[in-house]
Amino acid sequence: MSTKVAIVTGASQGIGRSTAIRLARDFQSIVLVARNREKLEETAVDVKNAGAEALVLDLDLSVPDAARKVVDQTVARFGRIDAVLNIAGAVPQIDVLDMTDEQWDSGLALKLHGARRLTVAAWPALKASSGSVVLMSGNSALFPKAPYAAVGTINAAIVALAKALSDRGIADGVQVNSVLPGAVMTGRRQSYLAHWAPLHDMTVEEATAKFPLEAGITRYGTPEEIAELMAFIVSPAARWMTGSALRMDGGEVKSV
Repeated sequence: MSTKVAIVTGASQGIGRSTAIRLARDFQSIVLVARNREKLEETAVDVKNAGAEALVLDLDLSVPDAARKVVDQTVARFGRIDAVLNIAGAVPQIDVLDMTDEQWDSGLALKLHGARRLTVAAWPALKASSGSVVLMSGNSALFPKAPYAAVGTINAAIVALAKALSDRGIADGVQVNSVLPGAVMTGRRQSYLAHWAPLHDMTVEEATAKFPLEAGITRYGTPEEIAELMAFIVSPAARWMTGSALRMDGGEVKSV
């Protein structure tokens, strides 16, 4: 059996970490990319325990030449790339009238341009392997609101980018999809709730319980649930699916 290689960005925590560990059951080598080397090393231990080899690359994908470094080091080590899962990218949740150019640029640089650069840099290797790409968006792409203007705008752009790349991928044999998670309980969400609660005269527990009720869902999702979806998308069973924007949000989006 040939060795299959997956690159996972944002692999130091949250959905990226869970996805890297889950993919270790299906891929023989996982390339872990994020800025925090210490946390990446922790992910690498779990990836190895799950049965795959791990390559740790502590790089900032908002820097233009980082994507090329990821691809070059991956190909030098493993000789191929079979999947790229673009999960990195924190976007500030600030009202549309209050966001500065620097805050907009920060969100765009990592989540949108970082994913675009990495996918483009990896494209020749993906074409050679008939590989797969997943771009992480979010369900806010479907209902951008004032307090989440950057999140919704950038997520919508990622869905459009994935559609365009999938169109090119039809000719090149590369599968491209996007994923739109809803409210997933990650460390980032916990930090947000801890910040938001006192501003609204609530305890963290009250704030945590409030959102699912307002969103019309029964509970928060888990990183592991999104990781299972990621693993399915890049599996042979989902090969005919390309250009899709897959929403997994507990039914938060009610539109048809």
